[in-house]
Amino acid sequence: MPWWPDPAWARPGGDVADEATGTERPARFRDVFAVGQFRVLWLAHAQSRIGDQLARVALSVLVFDRTHSPAWTALTFAMTILPNLAGGALLAGLADRLPRRTVMVVADVARAALVAVMALPGQPIAVMVVLLCLVQLPAAPFSAARNAILPAILSGDRYVVGVAVMRTTDQLGLVGGIGVGAALVTALGTRTTLVIDAATFALSAALIALGVRAHRPPGNDISGHSPRSWWQSLRAGATLVLGDRRLRALVGLACVNGFYVIPEGIAVPYAAHIHGGTPAVGWLLAAIPAGSVLGMLTLKNVRPDWRLRAMGPLAVASCAILLPTWLAPVLVVSVALWALSGFFSAHDMVVQATFVRNVPDASRGQAIGLASAAMQTAQGLGIVAAGLLAQVLTPAAVVGLAGATGVLAAALAASAWARAASPRPSVGRGEAGLDAASG
Repeated sequence: MPWWPDPAWARPGGDVADEATGTERPARFRDVFAVGQFRVLWLAHAQSRIGDQLARVALSVLVFDRTHSPAWTALTFAMTILPNLAGGALLAGLADRLPRRTVMVVADVARAALVAVMALPGQPIAVMVVLLCLVQLPAAPFSAARNAILPAILSGDRYVVGVAVMRTTDQLGLVGGIGVGAALVTALGTRTTLVIDAATFALSAALIALGVRAHRPPGNDISGHSPRSWWQSLRAGATLVLGDRRLRALVGLACVNGFYVIPEGIAVPYAAHIHGGTPAVGWLLAAIPAGSVLGMLTLKNVRPDWRLRAMGPLAVASCAILLPTWLAPVLVVSVALWALSGFFSAHDMVVQATFVRNVPDASRGQAIGLASAAMQTAQGLGIVAAGLLAQVLTPAAVVGLAGATGVLAAALAASAWARAASPRPSVGRGEAGLDAASG
């Protein structure tokens, strides 16, 4: 049992209705944070996210101080991202085979232990990079388990707002985490910072163990284990996502971020191209996540059915607003354009919420992992392609080209979603069918 109860009105079992019209109204932050299990999940996520940012800065500083090699430093930073691709596809299915609380607690304990080993003095750089890779692998099953639990504890529109809270926490961590992390690493040193990161994972495990129910996936036996094998779980998730045109369309909309993430990947050469200097890099890097936070805060106040209709147009707008960047405008205009791209990218929270709520609970973890792997692959390929193109084109032209191709990709994905979400009989849907949700 959780360590604090929810008030009766905040428990799952009904949407947030407007008394005057009888229609579902946008949920408020108060509605979401009234749910005790969500408070625990959010607190665990927020403090471990802070620890992650501290660790990324600390490791980058440590590796560069010991090697004076930009290549090693870049490899170290890449190891905080790349393992998520394998983990999302291969390990996320654990959230469908074991109690989801157990998956999250074990993942956090494993990460705490690995980071603690990294903090030991005298570790070779190669060992540090391998350990960092291993630290990132449990992130996929942890995220899959958490995202599978959220619709079970947040009913109706509370779930969408809960997703917005989690994503806002991530974006705020990106905006402020690097600067705060650099200051703390300077004040405390890299080893102490890594110890703090290990402690955040341990605290997250304790919070989840005490404050979240087991949340066993459907089909588990009395011991909490699924009779399905790893391969059966992976195949079931892949068949589900690839065989449902609506889920495919939602993954397509999510993968549009492979285009509007490109400005962040080449912010440094772009700042030099517009003669902005080093301070311009910080403004450019902060613009998209800051805009995204404002977009999510705005979008959560929109009626749920209108949000669904807005997903496609917002996806197109998030790329179209980058087209003027081709002209290499001055810093203020560039920051404004990038911030608007982030603002429009807030549709991601609706895409994620719609996807998760329309996947059967028994395969939810694996489906989330596969979708996440596809999205991160799109991001990685986009940034790599942008880096290669920047060797022959100006950075401004690369961002403008990303906007143009992104508009085409977003339009195709939006069209696929419009066709897939058109009213038709719903068969085998999850707990909240898209036919009802799309009106």
